[in-house]
Amino acid sequence: MAKFVYSLNQSLDGFVDHMAFRPDPVLFRHFIDDVRGQAGILYGRRMYEIMRYWDEDQSEWDAPEREYAAAWQSKPKWVVSRTLKSVGPNASLIEGDLEAAISELKAQHEGVIEVAGPELAHGLTELNLVDEYRLYLHPVVLGHGKPFFAGPRPPLRLVASDRIGEQVIRLTYVPD
Repeated sequence: MAKFVYSLNQSLDGFVDHMAFRPDPVLFRHFIDDVRGQAGILYGRRMYEIMRYWDEDQSEWDAPEREYAAAWQSKPKWVVSRTLKSVGPNASLIEGDLEAAISELKAQHEGVIEVAGPELAHGLTELNLVDEYRLYLHPVVLGHGKPFFAGPRPPLRLVASDRIGEQVIRLTYVPD
């Protein structure tokens, strides 16, 4: 049975913004290895559209970026959307009954399926389908933006804290 893990970078004041956090080489290596080890990735529409960047090779990419892209491209992706009509390579669209579709994914796969997107994570949290939360805290205060938690969250229990690179702390929580 798969384990659903909601994982994103966030500021010290709780906001996510993919343009505000540039990973140092150690953190980027961590993300490459993390993606390689995943069974797949579950996206909300907005986050999927941001990550589609990795679908097409860019001439300016360095070796680690090419390595990340290859790992990302190789993983199955599922996209929850009411508005998209199609998705890119190695991706499937999830429409209709979210709880049934996600429960089926969980039963059909082994390993970690990353959950990407605050609204999607909130919907799955309300259905008690998120098994773990990984917050990558960056020493940045944004003061605005999209919060990591898009709504009320369950009581959480800290199970690990890790320093990754020079600036980032990863906090790992599970529902209590």
